[in-house]
Amino acid sequence: MSVYDYQAHTLQGKAVPLSVYEGKVLLIVNTASKCGFTPQYRGLQDLYEKYHKRNFEILGFPSNQFAHQEPGNNEEIAEFCQVNYGVSFPMFEKTDVNGEDAHPLFKYLTEQAPGVLGSKAIKWNFTKFLVDKEGHVVKRYSPQTTPDKLEEDVIKLLGD
Repeated sequence: MSVYDYQAHTLQGKAVPLSVYEGKVLLIVNTASKCGFTPQYRGLQDLYEKYHKRNFEILGFPSNQFAHQEPGNNEEIAEFCQVNYGVSFPMFEKTDVNGEDAHPLFKYLTEQAPGVLGSKAIKWNFTKFLVDKEGHVVKRYSPQTTPDKLEEDVIKLLGD
C-alpha cells in the first residue's frame, strides 16, 4: 500500500487518483480557513513555489472537524485560499480526517505515521504528512510546525 492507492475529489469535484503524483515528494495537509494556523497557507504556498519544479506537491484537504473552522463550501474555500494566500497547489474537497467517516487516505496516513504517544487521531488543523517519491509516509508534523521548518526534510527527499 501507498498513498497512490487512493483517490480524492478536487474542490471542483474532479476525481483524482493520487497515482498521478507518483515519483513526487508530497506534503499532505489538513487545512481550515478560520483557524489560528490558517496563515500557514502563506508558508505552504512559498514552499510549493520554491520546490514545485523539482517534483514537489502539496495537497490540501480542508476539514471542518476541529471547532467548525472550515464552514465554507468548496467554492468558498477555493476563493478564500486564492484571494487571501494565492494558493496554487491542489486543494481537495472538504474531508473528514478522523473517525468512522474519515477519508481512507487519512486512515492510511495516521496508521503509517502515528502522532505523539502512538495516537492515530489528528489533533488539529494543519497536521502535515511528508511522503517520499515511492508514496510512503516518511514523517508527521504537528500543526505548530510551520512550513519553513519542513524545508530541510523536503530537500532531503527531493535528493536532486
